Amino acid sequence: MTTLRTDLASVLEKAALFSNLSREELQTLAGRTVRKLFSAGELLFSEGEPCSGLHIVTRGKIRIFKTSINGREQVLAVNVPGESVAELPVFDGGPYPASAVAVEDTEIAFISRRDFHAYCVEHPEVALKVLSVVGGRLRRLVGIIEELSFTTIRQRLIATLVKLAQSEGKRTDRGIEFLLPATHQELANQLGTVRELISRNLMRLQAEGLLDVDARQIVVKDLKGLSELLESQ
Repeated sequence: MTTLRTDLASVLEKAALFSNLSREELQTLAGRTVRKLFSAGELLFSEGEPCSGLHIVTRGKIRIFKTSINGREQVLAVNVPGESVAELPVFDGGPYPASAVAVEDTEIAFISRRDFHAYCVEHPEVALKVLSVVGGRLRRLVGIIEELSFTTIRQRLIATLVKLAQSEGKRTDRGIEFLLPATHQELANQLGTVRELISRNLMRLQAEGLLDVDARQIVVKDLKGLSELLESQ
């Protein structure tokens, strides 16, 4: 992948953790930061490995996931530029609780545990921001647990389709068209199921006349009906 160099101080400034630091403080932190490049599909770290430090996405995307004994994958988050990864193990000293892989060619700004600890001692407001970020992640994980525990695959899929239609869809003569942001397998990983059930439920919704499916291309023919179906279940 390209080795395009990035101004690390500018990268850190865009990260939520460091948004209130002065330029001088950012330059100091940048001096403790190293640039790491990962190709699409390359692991940053695996679940259970000792935590080496804090990762901040500079370019690209990172998928955070857990894998079951039988190989099933559950996606916990997809981190984009400006977001940090693995804040909790940086502080509690434990191993990485999940794995991280580059979705596309990705650049990371990396700060070692030792350097980040030292910086938080010097700048307590950064530690408080870490707590805020970790709290947000905890709420998101609780939401994932609720979805997996209390909703069906069909409900989760319909909710995703309605959300995509409203945020990404374009109205045409056929209906509301959009492209699924992931393959059926990747969508299954996000929704906590297997690819076959995603494909089967999409075909069922198509048979019910609510949408047309062509691989990742979706045309919602009746958004109101799809939304009502979600509310009625």
